[in-house]
Amino acid sequence: MSFAALLSAYRTYPNIWDEMCREGNIRDQYKGFFDTLSQVSPTELTKKDELAKKLFMSQGITFTVYSDGEGIEKIFPFDIIPRIITAQEWTQIESGIKQRIKALNIFLKDIYHDQFIIKDRIIPASLIHSCPNFLREMVKVDVPFDIYTHISGIDLIRDSDGSFYVLEDNLRTPSGVSYMLENRNMTYRIFPGLLPRNNVRSVKDYPDLLLKNLLAISNRQKSEPTVVLLTPGIFNSAYFEHTTLARLMGIELVEGRDLVVDNAKVYMKTTAGLKQVDVIYRRVDDDFIDPLIFNPSSILGISGLYYAYRKGNVSIVNAPGNGVADDKAVYPFVPEMIRYYLNEEPILKTVPTYSMDNPEHFEHVFSNVHKMVIKKTNESGGYGMLMGSAVTDKQVEDYRKEVEKNPRQFIAQPIISLSSVPCFIDNKIQPRHVDLRPFALYGPQGIEIVPGGLTRVALREGSLVVNSSQGGGSKDTWILS
Repeated sequence: MSFAALLSAYRTYPNIWDEMCREGNIRDQYKGFFDTLSQVSPTELTKKDELAKKLFMSQGITFTVYSDGEGIEKIFPFDIIPRIITAQEWTQIESGIKQRIKALNIFLKDIYHDQFIIKDRIIPASLIHSCPNFLREMVKVDVPFDIYTHISGIDLIRDSDGSFYVLEDNLRTPSGVSYMLENRNMTYRIFPGLLPRNNVRSVKDYPDLLLKNLLAISNRQKSEPTVVLLTPGIFNSAYFEHTTLARLMGIELVEGRDLVVDNAKVYMKTTAGLKQVDVIYRRVDDDFIDPLIFNPSSILGISGLYYAYRKGNVSIVNAPGNGVADDKAVYPFVPEMIRYYLNEEPILKTVPTYSMDNPEHFEHVFSNVHKMVIKKTNESGGYGMLMGSAVTDKQVEDYRKEVEKNPRQFIAQPIISLSSVPCFIDNKIQPRHVDLRPFALYGPQGIEIVPGGLTRVALREGSLVVNSSQGGGSKDTWILS
């Protein structure tokens, strides 16, 4: 079979926005890539696919699945055909994310200080105070430069009309950026020369931009502040990312046992003695960062860290308490936040969302459950979710009983048919559903978004679940100049 035959056998899903094809014609942004690829035989394409798998295996590019009896470490599946986004599409994405991050950051400052948004009845107080990630310990705490959302990962999807929707905000310890970087490195290896030929914007500046922002928020007047990356350890699902980012930024990767607090200052244990730490890029959840204040059984954090933070002797990225802004029950109010704080109309759409503690919403959702996806408000990774189109009546009934126990902890949304992109699977080019997680960095100089992101792919045919823990993979994301 020739490459042309391979491409002509591509069949799009009905009523789905396919990012490569429209009515049988290849979209302009993909033409340059496929014109070059037409010189590559299907056999050679298979070899490149196998090479990518071997390289990911040899480099240990992995993620962790705790609930899988087959073993903890998994190689992250990678698809060799890039997802290609036009400059015009990216301009809309970039401006929409910046608008959203700005509003969410103001919301966090407001909710932990004056709470104007509650007093003006834009958001009900009960919604905020019932959020498990609302930290009362952060009330009236001033954070450096008033920045809470230093690093954000905003999940985007496209509906059948091609419009971009925000699916959810990740403002606590968003992960996946290392896979974005490794995917780009892999593309350079298997398709040398193809990126500059297609005028693809670079993502390699991310570690430098991140380090620049981390250094800039140090409270200590020092020419070279000490920055560390705090990891829960090797058994964390994102440990590969922690090691990768620490190496690329040239900073120390530490665990809680490597740090100590003395006289409200944080120090790192070194062979030369204690060294004061100015900035902690933490990948440990709020509940575990300080056993004196939060979870007393935590062995991942540092006793006294919260007090050192309140005194202004160390900066923590992201700021504690961010989880109140990415609670899925708060998500429906973000458009109103944008209008309230910025006096602007939202650039990016949001998915209609039903609160399960509203009796009318509850009945509507379960009356139309096969068109709905129900999620826990503070779960991630695709866990605790009911996809109504792929469950039995017994599963629906069991899930309904679970929701009735604590309806505040659940929301529901209509199932949106995610856009599809071409993937090289089983030696064929086939469509698969995708989402996109661009990464935004918010520093004293403003918000910067690396032109790219992590495209996650639902590798199972027809599946809408893109999470790696649920059988998903990823691919390189090209933003054209």
